[in-house]
Amino acid sequence: MRILIVKLSSLGDIIHTLPVLVDIKKNIPNAQIHWVVEPAFAGLLEMHPLVEEVIVCPLRMWVKHRFDAASRSMAKSFLKRLRQNAYDVVLDLQGLTKSAVIARCAVLNPMGQRVAMANRTEGSSYEAMTRWLSTRAIELPTKIDAVARARLLCAKAFKYEEPTHLDFGLSSIDGSSSSSMGVDVGEQGGGKGANSQVLLIHGTSRADKAWPMSHWVDLSNRLLASGHEVCVTSAGEQELAFVNALKRSVKDVILWPQQPIGILCQSMQGLFGAIGVDSGVSHLAVALNLAHVQIYNFPTQWRTGPLHRSYQVSVFDTPTPSVDAVWSEWTRVMQRKRSEG
Repeated sequence: MRILIVKLSSLGDIIHTLPVLVDIKKNIPNAQIHWVVEPAFAGLLEMHPLVEEVIVCPLRMWVKHRFDAASRSMAKSFLKRLRQNAYDVVLDLQGLTKSAVIARCAVLNPMGQRVAMANRTEGSSYEAMTRWLSTRAIELPTKIDAVARARLLCAKAFKYEEPTHLDFGLSSIDGSSSSSMGVDVGEQGGGKGANSQVLLIHGTSRADKAWPMSHWVDLSNRLLASGHEVCVTSAGEQELAFVNALKRSVKDVILWPQQPIGILCQSMQGLFGAIGVDSGVSHLAVALNLAHVQIYNFPTQWRTGPLHRSYQVSVFDTPTPSVDAVWSEWTRVMQRKRSEG
């Protein structure tokens, strides 16, 4: 059975969808899964062992440069590649007009179906076009978390029992090759090794999700005092400016260079844990099975926060969680992770 998943963005949304790959392969062993995604996130899917083909769709670039000849040529090339295969099932797991149109452009086998969501779920974007352009629209509970939403839709689409075990399918990715790509996670911090390193995930596309600099300074000092090495990511000028400001207060912070998402995934593979704001990289930490505390300034942790492992938790408060609250959860998370191995 050949299956096409349409889930273009964002990083967090794509990561929340990854468990459907494991679910589908477990219940349909002969499934060949292809995935349509925007270029920024293709690297993660290209290294995923259950995705046989990644079809890159630079939709944002086309919209921005829609009158350019080069952009129109790339759009034609994309459609040609999309239509190279006929699919038994096309899954629109994004629920937006853009994903519905792409799903509609895919070629179906004679008995094939385009499957989509029939309704909006609480806190999620949804546009009715996805239902109108599908051949089968599946009703979902209004209140459901992001991971369960995609998994339940697929379970209903393929008529298998809704799974209870959660697996993002990233455990077989080899992080040892990251050093050959310019990121030696085990040696950057002075020799303690990756199993003592904690990644601080401070970057977010929304300023109202950020955590104050003074909190990061305090947290960094506590981590260092407890024997951890503290790593921080940098992606773009804004994040680099944050890191430079942090390093002026905490000299021993280790800066990771900006990395494509696939390499970042490998770099994170051997870490002990991560603490971060609600962001795609924080959700990647969950998918990689790291000890993790996720920081929320809004009461949306029930929908996107970690729910399935005792050593992955979310902390919510307004206007923002305190350092004491985050540290208290981190202490418990650290103990659970070590006890569970």
